[in-house]
Amino acid sequence: MSRVVIYERFGGPDRLLLRHIAEPHPGPGEARVRVTAIGLNPMDWMISSTPALAAAFGVAVPSGFAHDFAGVIDEVTDTSLGYAVGDRVFGSVSSRAAADHLIVDRSDTVYRTPDGIPDDVASTLTVAGLTASAALSAIGVSSSDTILIGGAAGGVGVFAVQLAKLGGATVIGTAASTTARFLRELGAEPIGYGPDLANRIAAMAGAHVTAATDLFGTETVHAALRLGVPSSRISAIAAGTALPTGVSATGAQDADPHAMDTITDAVLAGQLHVPIAEEFPLARIQDAVIAQAARHTHGKIVVTI
Repeated sequence: MSRVVIYERFGGPDRLLLRHIAEPHPGPGEARVRVTAIGLNPMDWMISSTPALAAAFGVAVPSGFAHDFAGVIDEVTDTSLGYAVGDRVFGSVSSRAAADHLIVDRSDTVYRTPDGIPDDVASTLTVAGLTASAALSAIGVSSSDTILIGGAAGGVGVFAVQLAKLGGATVIGTAASTTARFLRELGAEPIGYGPDLANRIAAMAGAHVTAATDLFGTETVHAALRLGVPSSRISAIAAGTALPTGVSATGAQDADPHAMDTITDAVLAGQLHVPIAEEFPLARIQDAVIAQAARHTHGKIVVTI
């Protein structure tokens, strides 16, 4: 038997059920992954709780849960996929990562896990890392920039801050006041989100924002525009509303094909740190989602198997 997390009705974490099913086996053009870790993202619980968003992602109930995973190939029926039993892999699948076993094929996003990156870290990289990379690439961040990152302490934010710093940019990050020390450790100058953001940034010594990305809502978008940042140098993810003309809406699907190589190379070199706030066993999936959805953690929530 194999365990899988499903939900039959949209709603909160209590809708997530751990079920036992017959072990899946790969067919032609497929391979099976024995999952060892699942990295949670806000989109996971937002999809499972919001029918309209689920429909936008092509998800209908009953459905599996979560996207990001890491594990080991344990069955292969088609060697043309390039995998062999025992290969460590990580990646992202559509709303079905929370399971003991995954069937993957060429349509799924799957990478080989480099030696030196543990599975819990690998399970956090795909959605957040590629989204952060795309958000920065959309506005061409370089070493001459001071970039304002909205939601800098979140799951995507920790990647965006560090990737921008690796590119030589100066980073100002918005977050709750309790995250100030955490953001400084990542390399960002923190500033609290909320009213009068543009004026408070303008009052910061030496602050001259030249680019911005908003990783939560649109507050940072509008602050950047008021600071005189051209709309062509502002990006946003999952804004949930219409963006001002010229602002780039982007996401993981827009990342450069080599973005993950950049991310894993930086992790291996010790230049990019993935903070893992807490790990939960699969049997406690509801508790893991509650912790993730609270948005009070500094770093990623990982479910281990």
